[in-house]
Amino acid sequence: MKLLRSVQYLADFEKGVVATIGNFDGVHLGHQSLIKALRAKADKMNLPLVLILFEPQSREYFQKDNAPARLSSLREKLDILRQCEVDFVYCVKFDSTLAMTTASEFAGDHLFSALKVKYLLVGEDFQFGKSREGNISLLRTLGAEYGCEVDTYHDFCIKNERVSSTKIRQALQDSNLDLVAKFLGRTFSLCGRVIRGDGRGRQWGIPTANLSLHRLSLPLHGVFVVQVNLGSKIVHGVANIGKRPTVDGTKNILEIHLFDFDDSIYGELLQVFFLHKLRDEVKFTSVDALIAQIHNDIAAAKVFLNLNKQ
Repeated sequence: MKLLRSVQYLADFEKGVVATIGNFDGVHLGHQSLIKALRAKADKMNLPLVLILFEPQSREYFQKDNAPARLSSLREKLDILRQCEVDFVYCVKFDSTLAMTTASEFAGDHLFSALKVKYLLVGEDFQFGKSREGNISLLRTLGAEYGCEVDTYHDFCIKNERVSSTKIRQALQDSNLDLVAKFLGRTFSLCGRVIRGDGRGRQWGIPTANLSLHRLSLPLHGVFVVQVNLGSKIVHGVANIGKRPTVDGTKNILEIHLFDFDDSIYGELLQVFFLHKLRDEVKFTSVDALIAQIHNDIAAAKVFLNLNKQ
């Protein structure tokens, strides 16, 4: 799979492509089902499959700090899309110019001129362009002019319940990790690079790996039992995700105490899987109270892991 920021003069697209477009936040089972259908169409037409997305996402551009929390960063999204047999991801920068681009201009410039889309598959509620003026009807009208077939993909449901990024986000807020995994088709995870912390954990005898998440908002908060993959090694632990109010933290951080592990992993990129929520993040009256609770969290996490051995 190749990531593209521009598609000018790309020989792979001379005969055209099959494509889809959207945020694909979380790449949940609904997204995966659409991509699978598009993969079959691409193989039948002998054309490459291109997935078009935007960075930042449109709501992040317009709503800034009030935008919904992301389920997946671009890096996380690309890792999942590689497994979905996507040939190209065309990442379009969402800026002031794009925000003022009409739907007809976007479709003409990006879809039909640059990419030469011959078959386009989008969700039933897809809208695009300035003020979200573009819709399926417009795409079909323009597609007829450029020789592109436009189809819509029906909602993906599990037991009559539509799978969506919004519902997954709500399930995370409700700490319903089982429902999240059901909709994603996998255990929810976040990636981050290990940075140097303030050393408090080690001073307390509870060393932690601190991951910088570079997110304005988080899809979940609290203390969790987690699994971390370190190469071929799987390590479990207890993690706090939030702002650490007891020590006056201000930035979103994922702080993990790994069980039976003391290697130096500064600078490494870790993927952290959230297995079970233990409690909400709270501000304690003293550091001693916090330390006592962390020990309780560790004990509770080990009980959970022992009861759920595979």
